[in-house]
Amino acid sequence: MKQEKSRDFIQNVIITLLFVLAVILFAKTQLYSLGIDERSLSPSQVPADSGTAVQMAALSAPVRVVITGTYGRYGSLTLSTASEAFDTPLGRRLAEALGSAQGFAPCGEADFLAALDGPSLYYDFLTPLPLSVLSLLVNGAEGVPEDVLARRLVISGQPNGAAALYLWNNADTCYRCSTALSADSIEEVVGQYELGGAYFALDLDENTAEACSLFLEELPYLPVLAVGDPLGDTKWLLTALEFNPRTPTRYIDANGTEIIMDGSRSLRIMANKTVYYQSGGEQTFTVEAEDDVPTLREAAFGAGTLLNTLIGSVCGDAALYLQSIQQNGAVTTLRFGCQCGGIPIRIPIGSAAEVTLTGTSVTTMTLRLHVYTLTDEASMLLPLPQALAVAASHPGSELSVAYVDRNNTCQANWIVD
Repeated sequence: MKQEKSRDFIQNVIITLLFVLAVILFAKTQLYSLGIDERSLSPSQVPADSGTAVQMAALSAPVRVVITGTYGRYGSLTLSTASEAFDTPLGRRLAEALGSAQGFAPCGEADFLAALDGPSLYYDFLTPLPLSVLSLLVNGAEGVPEDVLARRLVISGQPNGAAALYLWNNADTCYRCSTALSADSIEEVVGQYELGGAYFALDLDENTAEACSLFLEELPYLPVLAVGDPLGDTKWLLTALEFNPRTPTRYIDANGTEIIMDGSRSLRIMANKTVYYQSGGEQTFTVEAEDDVPTLREAAFGAGTLLNTLIGSVCGDAALYLQSIQQNGAVTTLRFGCQCGGIPIRIPIGSAAEVTLTGTSVTTMTLRLHVYTLTDEASMLLPLPQALAVAASHPGSELSVAYVDRNNTCQANWIVD
């Protein structure tokens, strides 16, 4: 009798456990069939808990640098703000200059160019960005102005022993600021580089290119990039965007665009591999901000973290960088390009990624996805004299080096802008 009671008790326990498991599995099945899962029961907020490699590289940018001393110039075309070679000491000096800049006085383009004559540090971020975002790029302090744009910056030693910061937004606006840096601190950085081998177009006797076009006597080795398609299988993309891969609302329209619906959110994958995401009012992705509308710095960091989390791993040997940011009321629009080894990648249509925020919520995203892989083949660049001859037919235009994506391959070329 005791054995029978023990057996009955064990059977009852097993039956109870099986019933509980069945209920749990049934609930999960229902959640999944409804197009939701545990991850999407609460909105995803970006940035998440800090410390991951993706978040540490949330925002970087290609940057051309020139160090000028008494006996010549040193230059580089292949740096990014995420590289150690830039951080110390160039990035730190710029962070200090931006953090201490005072008295933004308008000046002329001639004043900016004159600052390049003596010991100086020159930075070119390729596109104009708010100073607050530039400060973020170099791990600088907050509180830097958001209403001043700059593409090119020069920290130049002054006769009084101080160092001034010059800003140029690539249009007709230049500023000169005082900083807490000394002329000696600039000389200290200059002394760490082997001068010679770099020059601006303004240094040439016969100059037809834009004055700050940068040339090196020895061009860097720039490998050809193979271009791959990450959308052969879209399951990873749906998972990243928190779509139900088994959603029943998935079809291809007459134009060849695949349309995927998940609740009020939609995803369109076009025939040219452009991906267009709409939130439909759902707050699936947000950026972290102190107020209802993020600052430009908060928006740049949040959108950069989001994109690196979603698609950073499929860019291959390339990386995203912020090209522009604009804010109109509660709407913030950010555009991102791709770069490889500090060299920007030109794509045929628009930007590599665009993000629109309404308040702190991501309302739309446009993604043009390519996988870039370094090859053993070298890009064949025209020798500089021939490139200058070609640029002569476009007087005043900037002559630079960039990768050009032609779908199957991506080679470095001289570009006239």
